[in-house]
Amino acid sequence: MANLTKLEFTALQSSGRNYLSWVLDAEIHLDAMGLGDTIKEENKASNQNCARAMIFLRHHLDEILKIEYLTVKDPLVLWKNLKERFDHLKMVIHPKARYDWMHLRLQDFKSIHEYNSAMFRITSQLKLCGETVSEIDMMEKTFSTFHASNVLLQQQYREKGFKKYSELISHLLVAEQNNDLLLKNHENRPTGSEPLPEVNEAYAHHARRGKGRGPNRGRGRGRGRGRGRDYGQERNSNLGINHSSNKKETIN
Repeated sequence: MANLTKLEFTALQSSGRNYLSWVLDAEIHLDAMGLGDTIKEENKASNQNCARAMIFLRHHLDEILKIEYLTVKDPLVLWKNLKERFDHLKMVIHPKARYDWMHLRLQDFKSIHEYNSAMFRITSQLKLCGETVSEIDMMEKTFSTFHASNVLLQQQYREKGFKKYSELISHLLVAEQNNDLLLKNHENRPTGSEPLPEVNEAYAHHARRGKGRGPNRGRGRGRGRGRGRDYGQERNSNLGINHSSNKKETIN
């Protein structure tokens, strides 16, 4: 038997808020433990199995419910009592789930992941209330709620002939990741914004140095022209110009 010091799933709250999911979890675990018959009508489960099932169910009730059903010793009786007490919640959850389904639109979500999470949350609630949502329904809901600017993209995905909703979502997730990567690359270096070559940076640096010497230009014209020639040679050297060859051309 499973270690009862640890909850196998969330305990049933006294408000019954999680009753529908709790029932499903309880049924699955009891079947896995070979105790599924203990909560069925006219079962022939042994006293030992009924006791084991009762211990398991009580372990997954919150403290208030444990006290309220303290005297119940038959797992089938406990199961029926909880059903009579909380099964009406389907009448509350079902209309809300139907409303969420009707207004679920892919274009309202910032990411495919968020849309996919909402899709499974809503369809799970509908299934717990007895309403089946098929793969075709889920895919059609997705196709029909693409943003108006993506009509052509929606048609392209339709033509791929997906058979399962999971296949469609996988392709959408990959496409979204690729688009995000392209946008990040564009933001890091927008089109036409190439970095300045090192030659231009060197030229700008020397130009700033030259401007800084402006106040001293009146002191000695000869020396000033000498510095000008040196600066010109240095600039031409940085730009890849052969100063000596230019000089020969001038002489000719």
